Amino acid sequence: MLHNRMPALLAAAIVSLPIAVGLGSPAFAEGGKTDPVRIRGDIVSFNDPALTVKTREGETVDIALAPKWQLSSVARAAVTDIKPGDFVGIASAPAKDGGDDALEVVIFPPAMKGTGEGSRGWDLKPNSTMTNATVADAVKSVNGQTVTVTYHGQEKKITITEGTPIVTFAPATKADMKPGAVVFVIAEKAIDGAITAQRVVVGTNGVVPPM
Repeated sequence: MLHNRMPALLAAAIVSLPIAVGLGSPAFAEGGKTDPVRIRGDIVSFNDPALTVKTREGETVDIALAPKWQLSSVARAAVTDIKPGDFVGIASAPAKDGGDDALEVVIFPPAMKGTGEGSRGWDLKPNSTMTNATVADAVKSVNGQTVTVTYHGQEKKITITEGTPIVTFAPATKADMKPGAVVFVIAEKAIDGAITAQRVVVGTNGVVPPM
């Protein structure tokens, strides 16, 4: 079972948690010196600690990786792996008939429960949000699965339809940082435009970061 494997799987991948904090956490800029920026795209080149990415918007950006930067990948999971009590990060968007439809789901390991708890704006798609919360219940329906999550005393129902990407974090190595590999990076952009990052999530084995 995925839940039984998860702690061992993640031990090598997650030493510090800046990516998890970034999934829905408030801006961490101090004194106007830096702004958080989320970068999604394909690796153009990698020569540690320099990373160049062509973003989904078509821009080429240079990223300086911080000393002792962390690297992980994502592994495919299933809707049946989502259990009451799990801590998840769900990007969602308003559904046409009301409520929210999931755009992607990240199942966090137990050690990361409570990280970045809350629901905030996200830029995966227009009007999307990222909700880091605890699963209260998971109800199957003919159209998919409706998950009720709770955070800070609030409740939110999100429908996870068939085909929604569902992942958990997994190990990766620098050998996975190949040109063309898909990455998700939460970085800091200084007032002079320089971009630095402490963690990279890279796609491996055909599974790309859906965040």
